[in-house]
Amino acid sequence: MIEYLLNNSWQIWAVVAVLCLILELSSGDFFIICFSIGAVAAVIGAASGLSIYWQVGLFAAFTLLALFTVRPLALHWLHKNEPNRASNADALLGRTGRVTEAIPLDGNGYVQIDGDLWKAVSDSNIPVGTTVRVVGRESTIVTVEKL
Repeated sequence: MIEYLLNNSWQIWAVVAVLCLILELSSGDFFIICFSIGAVAAVIGAASGLSIYWQVGLFAAFTLLALFTVRPLALHWLHKNEPNRASNADALLGRTGRVTEAIPLDGNGYVQIDGDLWKAVSDSNIPVGTTVRVVGRESTIVTVEKL
C-alpha cells in the first residue's frame, strides 16, 4: 500500500490541491489557496518522477512563495486593502431596498434587500412598495428611511 502511494503520490497531491481550493471558497482570505498552489507544484514534481523529499520541498517552497507574492496581490486587487471590510449585516448599511410589509411609526415591517427579507423599523410611516435606504441596524433589525 505504501509503495503504491509513493509511486502514485501525484494523486495525493492533486487531492490536496482540490481540497484546498474547496476550503478557500469558504474562507475567501487567499490563505488556503497558497497551499493549493504548493500542492500543484508537488503534483508536477511527482509526475516528473522526483522523490517524496523533493515533492515536499516543492510544496513548501511554492506555498511560501505564494504566501508572499500571490496572496498580497490578490488581497490588493480583490479587497482593495480595506482593513475594515463590512461583512454580514454591517454590509447592509447604506443599501437600498423595497418595503414589502408596511412599516408603522412605532412598529416594524419588512424590507427586501437583494432578495432577502429584513425586519425593519423607521421614524415615520412607510407604505408597501416604497424605496428605502438602510441607515442603521440593531441585531437583525434594520432602521430605514424613505428615499
